[in-house]
Amino acid sequence: MSTESAAEKSAVNGIRTALGIGGVLAVIVGILILVWPGKTLMVVTAIIAIYAIAAGLVYAGLGIFSKTKGGWSRVGHIALGVLFIIAGIVALFNLGATTAWLLLFIGILVGIMWVVEGIVSLSTLGDASSKGWTIFFAILSIIAGILVMFSPVWGTTVLWILLGISLIVLGIINVVRAFTFGKGV
Repeated sequence: MSTESAAEKSAVNGIRTALGIGGVLAVIVGILILVWPGKTLMVVTAIIAIYAIAAGLVYAGLGIFSKTKGGWSRVGHIALGVLFIIAGIVALFNLGATTAWLLLFIGILVGIMWVVEGIVSLSTLGDASSKGWTIFFAILSIIAGILVMFSPVWGTTVLWILLGISLIVLGIINVVRAFTFGKGV
């Protein structure tokens, strides 16, 4: 076997492994979302809270130990770090309430984005090759955005369930791809 062929086979095996592991993880997370949607969302919220604490420690460390930053920059980094740390700790100790607020925030944010996306689509109607589909998309996007804004927790719950289903389907596809990738090599 030539060196080029061995390298090719090694690359294919690496890609297969990545596809397989990624696919299995996606299926597991998708199943967790569908079986325990609330608990899985709480875990995501906890991860975000832990990230906030870690980011706060980094910002505070930058402010305290930086020799090149000016005084106000150091104070700003320390203040930002303390705020991140406090927010992360409060979020961890009130995980249920933080999860509900996160759902509410994301729901409203997605609703606003969909309304804006619909309006932007209408504003580009003159350049659209398919005006009918553009109008249909814009109206659907605006209506969906308004519905999600008026019921953000329901909207994000539906999106969360759709994410779980998508992860399972895409995970299975990646596992299949892992077994079939590079068969001709």
